[in-house]
Amino acid sequence: MSLGVSIRSWVGSTLFGISYVVSTVVAGVVAPPIALCFPGIHRQKVLNVHNAILLFAFRIFCGVKVNVQGRENLVKGRSYVIVANHQSEWETYFLQVLVTPLSTVLKKELLSVPFFGWGLRMVQPIAIDRSQKSNALKQILKQGKERLLGGRSVLIFPEGTRVKAGEEKSFNKGAAMLATSAGKPILPIVHNAGEIWPGKKWLKQPGTINVIIGESIEVEGKKTGDMHEEMEVWMRENMAKVTTK
Repeated sequence: MSLGVSIRSWVGSTLFGISYVVSTVVAGVVAPPIALCFPGIHRQKVLNVHNAILLFAFRIFCGVKVNVQGRENLVKGRSYVIVANHQSEWETYFLQVLVTPLSTVLKKELLSVPFFGWGLRMVQPIAIDRSQKSNALKQILKQGKERLLGGRSVLIFPEGTRVKAGEEKSFNKGAAMLATSAGKPILPIVHNAGEIWPGKKWLKQPGTINVIIGESIEVEGKKTGDMHEEMEVWMRENMAKVTTK
């Protein structure tokens, strides 16, 4: 890394960090009362203002471009089981803006985070206890089906946790099980956000985040194993395509 890039990263990360804290506190106080004035399925549009501001600040301060391929595969008004690789915080904000309304499978501890958790509760997440794997799966299948049949998409990170860019982790079958149970398609998405905004690291890097939205994997005539295999093959192949380091 050159000296110029290093200084750019430090300055940009500092400015973004300040905007992140300020906007999250303000949004955590202001957005939930406003969102309460709207029907449940429309509240995310209000809360997404904060997500959009963060994504904009990240691009401007940190010198990041976002290249998205396959937007035509996301059909408005259709509910999906969204699956994406998990490398960063970036995709948790981006996917909320990309797909609305969306319920995310996440660890329940996030609901207790001041300001951030207050708004998060209002978008009907599926908050699980990861230490109770059997109960967590039952909860995902039950609540996920309810969300899907109610007109929301459900986001699952099949790796179960953040994985460093360039590394691989096995995919669990929860997404395929939910898709076959609810009769809804899987929409696979991959990206390389971890190269720009590494998980659990403060310093961000300038560069390009590549995103590929795949064609929906339809459930008709398929078993859980078929759905899972098709999803995994597509994601492995396309994760290699977006990786630049």
